[in-house]
Amino acid sequence: MNFRGFVAACLSGLLFVCASAGAQQQAPDALIEQVSKEVLETARNDPAIQAGDLQRITTLVDEKILPHVNFRRMTASAVGRYWRQATPEQRQRLEAEFKQLLMRTYAGALAQVRNQQVHMKPFRAAPEDKEVIVRTEVRGQGEPVQVDYRLEKTERGWKIYDVNVLGVWLVENYRSSFAQEIGQVGIDGLIQKLVERNKNAGSGQS
Repeated sequence: MNFRGFVAACLSGLLFVCASAGAQQQAPDALIEQVSKEVLETARNDPAIQAGDLQRITTLVDEKILPHVNFRRMTASAVGRYWRQATPEQRQRLEAEFKQLLMRTYAGALAQVRNQQVHMKPFRAAPEDKEVIVRTEVRGQGEPVQVDYRLEKTERGWKIYDVNVLGVWLVENYRSSFAQEIGQVGIDGLIQKLVERNKNAGSGQS
């Protein structure tokens, strides 16, 4: 996997978020800067992550990411208009399988981390803004890669709900493919396809 492939896969998994309890109160750009630098440092220094250990990555994700990422909003946006048609059980399964899909992609990407560094771009937002975009650039081998984040302000701090790598927003990208799948096989069909993809990934199949 080349460096651009690593960034697309790794950052679409939405990073390892810092463990500090005070991180939730940070400004959105400060949070992203801390998050981005920590994920690269963690990936470089953790032998299990370098080896692509999914259990290690999943444990860290559950402990560090979930409090800072709105996976429900991500999943609902990716499913699009069909989300309103889904039952509570279907929504729960979609969210679980979507998360698993991203985490498995993330696991394969983290082993590629070497000397990348994150550089923050100028951040512009008004104090009353409830949603913002934080822009960054990842530099390392080859051309710099632009990585942007959409965040929403909540009572529990800023939360990431979408990521843009090389001009492609994660949620929009999945929304197109999910809509096609649902149109062909329905919501349960999409869930089953996600289950199969995750199962095949876990067994090493493509």
